Parts: sequence; C-alpha cells; structure tokens
Amino acid sequence: MDLGIAGKWALVCGASKGLGLGCAQALAREGVNLVINARGEAALAAAASEMIAATAYSASAGGLNNSKIRVLTVAADITTEAGREAALSVPGGPGRDFDIVVTNAGGPPPGDFRDWNRSDWIAALDANMLTPIALMRATVDGMAGRGFGRIVNITSSAVKAPIDILGLSNGARSGLTGFVAGAARSAVAASGVTINNLLPGKFDTDRLAATFAGAAARSGRALQEVREAQRASIPARRFGNAQEFGAICAFLCSVHAGYINGQNLLADGGAYPGSF
Repeated sequence: MDLGIAGKWALVCGASKGLGLGCAQALAREGVNLVINARGEAALAAAASEMIAATAYSASAGGLNNSKIRVLTVAADITTEAGREAALSVPGGPGRDFDIVVTNAGGPPPGDFRDWNRSDWIAALDANMLTPIALMRATVDGMAGRGFGRIVNITSSAVKAPIDILGLSNGARSGLTGFVAGAARSAVAASGVTINNLLPGKFDTDRLAATFAGAAARSGRALQEVREAQRASIPARRFGNAQEFGAICAFLCSVHAGYINGQNLLADGGAYPGSF
C-alpha cells in the first residue's frame, strides 16, 4: 500500500534507537524526508546513514521510493526550549513547516511516589506532557494552513492500565492524553490535521530491559525469571518489536488515516484486559 506521504517532511523525536527509530525507519521507507532527534550524536548519525543507504537501495531496486530521501540530524535534548528550537530550525530542513511530527521522549524513572519531590514531577511533566504540547503548538497551525498534518505522540499503555512503580509516567502521560482529547477536536481537525496517541505495551527496548532489571532487584528474583514471567502474561506470548510499531505509526501518518483523530491506539499484544 502506498501511504501517500512521499516527499513530505517529518520530525521524529527520540529516533536514534527503540520505538522512535522504528517510526523513523518506517517513514523513510515511504519516501518521507526526516529531521531526527535524540541526545546521542553518534547513534543518531549512524541511524541517519542507515536510513539513507536503505532508501537509496530501494530506489535503485525499483521500489516504492524513486529518489533518495533527506535525513537531517539534531543531537539535542528535545525536552528543553533550546533543543526544540534546534530541531525546528535545522539548516536545510523545513523550518516549522513539518507535515508530520512524532513526539517521543524517554519515560521518567520508576520508583515509589513517596520518594519523589517537586523537581521530579516537573521533569516528568516537561518531558512527557509539556514537550509534545510545545511541538504541537509550533507546527499545528502551519499544517492546518497547508491542509494536511499528522501528529503522533508515543505515550504508554500505562495511561489505560497504570503501573504502580511508574507513577511519574502515569501522571504526566495521562495529562497529555487529556490535552490531546481536546486539541485534536479543535478547528484544526477540519483542516486535514489529526492528532493521535500511540500507546506501546511491552516492546523489546532498552526501556523495557531497565524496567525488568528494577523489578528483579526489588523482588530478589533472577532477571530472566522476571522477563519470562512478563512475556508469558502477554496473550501474544512475545514482546513487540520496533519495526512493527513503526509500521503502525507510519499508517497513522498516511493519507489513509485522515478519519482517525483524537484516538489512543493501544499496541500491546492483547495484554490490556478491558473492553474499552
């Protein structure tokens, strides 16, 4: 299926590894030009080189993309005003005229809410609520003016089924969820702009590994025992991978998903037990 977004520009945050990288790769395969952001410059540069090489091969082999894409890198902390400005003004990029924005930032650390102070909460809100809102504010009106826009926020399955040790994430991401519910249904919806949240369950990423390590340390169980117990709890009996997550994201960014708006799409292998 041709997703109809070749030649458009996307900003993908947290794109040097894990789910953000999966999203960037999927968009690259569709011929989308990219500004990719992460804090680690070396990993970001390596990801960009791989995507450029892969799409060049696709073009030479007569695939969907008929020309090399552009992939620009911004090594910066997107949760800061300076980092966002760098991503929105990278030389050679589209400025604020992005057609697609995929927001993504590492989740705050697990722990006991009794141990968190105000600064811990502010850091969580800055990263997982206020940063996506700031990126929307910077780009959404331009999208509406051009008649097309896709914003996808990578959040967490925890906004539907909160995890006790992830209280900082539960709170900050739930705040974003409530904001999007209103913003997505504002006047921009009639101008071809959609805003959706993509909620990953247990995907095989560094973040999941760190969560398992913390659980093992607290319980005194072996890490592999914790990992296998978690895997067995998923109806699919496996963890997700970044490539399939990226494919879901790319579809939400496509011309075919224009009637999906203000939604929280859960990708968790069937783990969430509720009907709604």
